Amino acid sequence: MTFLTIGHRGVMGVEPENTLRSFVRAERSGMDAIALDLRLSKDGALVAVHDPEVDRTTDGSGAVADLTLAELRGLDAGQGERVPVFEEVLDAVRSPLHAFVGDRAAVGVLAELILRRDLVSRVEIASAHEAVLTEAARRVPGVRTTLFVRSPDGDTEAVVGRAVAAGAAAIALDVRRIALETVEAAHTAGLRVTGLAVNTLDQLRLARALGLDGVATDFPEIRSTGRFTA
Repeated sequence: MTFLTIGHRGVMGVEPENTLRSFVRAERSGMDAIALDLRLSKDGALVAVHDPEVDRTTDGSGAVADLTLAELRGLDAGQGERVPVFEEVLDAVRSPLHAFVGDRAAVGVLAELILRRDLVSRVEIASAHEAVLTEAARRVPGVRTTLFVRSPDGDTEAVVGRAVAAGAAAIALDVRRIALETVEAAHTAGLRVTGLAVNTLDQLRLARALGLDGVATDFPEIRSTGRFTA
């Protein structure tokens, strides 16, 4: 199986995260896929923002859910970049996309877009909530999903069981907290396992030693290094 290198919010280590500039650079760096975060604006637009608030990543303040698309578009997301809507991302890059969503309302809007633009083969949906993944699968038959587990706490059976019950195809874990036992159990259950965020050579070697199927990284050089790291 091919070892995947996924651009984390584009390549957020060198470009403003979750911006078109970052996504385009990730694609040009040869990333196999690009991961981004999606939230709904006050008026229901699907925008690429990680935090519930815009304070950290833009020159504005307030909750994404309390701001209209026009208000969000007026913010500087870094180096003059604007907060992109998801359809702009789809048009700016051709790479496979891993879309992280946190609630069922957002996944409902995303599901409609996937169906309308026939994106089942291109967009994978990730979430930390099983209910979001099951809702995605209900709305979009055949869509691939990933369960993000923030803190596995060594309970391999529970982690794998959650993913299987949600119908996920993969598990994403903090690379600093992955146990070999979890990787092996996930593979036995037919699940892929990815680690994040892998930003150093030591972390990349660890990911390879654990037998991970891929990594998410903030830096473009991890892609070229990964091809030569056994």
